Amino acid sequence: MTPRTAKPQMPVEDFEELARRAPEFVQLEFINGKIQVKPGTDGVHGAIMMWLLERCMQQRPELSLYPAQGLKVEACRKGRARPDGCLAPEGNFGGQGEWAAPDGVLMTVEVTSHDPDTDKRDRVEKPDGYAAAGIPLYLLVDRETCSVTVHAEPEGGSYRSITTRPFGAVVELPDPVGITLETQKLKDYAD
Repeated sequence: MTPRTAKPQMPVEDFEELARRAPEFVQLEFINGKIQVKPGTDGVHGAIMMWLLERCMQQRPELSLYPAQGLKVEACRKGRARPDGCLAPEGNFGGQGEWAAPDGVLMTVEVTSHDPDTDKRDRVEKPDGYAAAGIPLYLLVDRETCSVTVHAEPEGGSYRSITTRPFGAVVELPDPVGITLETQKLKDYAD
């Protein structure tokens, strides 16, 4: 993870209170000590998430792909992220509230949005935060580049293995996920 050079905008407890009071349609994250507004989704984003949810259910029915579950991430869990999906055992987040520990999460998922912060947020900051939290895999479905990137082997705040395949390729999600994605369908969602 890239070391922080600036002081956080506020204590994480104040951020959690702010996020709790935000209108329902506003999703906030606290990444690298800065408040970020998670962009809204569109129909293509939702279709991609449903496609992935179905693949996960078919191949690993004992796991659930939780949408928008808040996670405590980054060094000392001072960050708060809301991935598009968290793959974890069924019931993993029961009783944990809005911001859960990443324990038990096997994979986080982000589907890029068309906004100016996507590059920094989804391709740099979030992978570092998820790796620092020890989450085994980070799956990025990148609508801009029409590709799927698998980040694996978290160590020292970053992922040691990063593999990118174009939409249409077969993508292997290694253990502990153990799912094969035939991504031909994602070509239908290229925009």
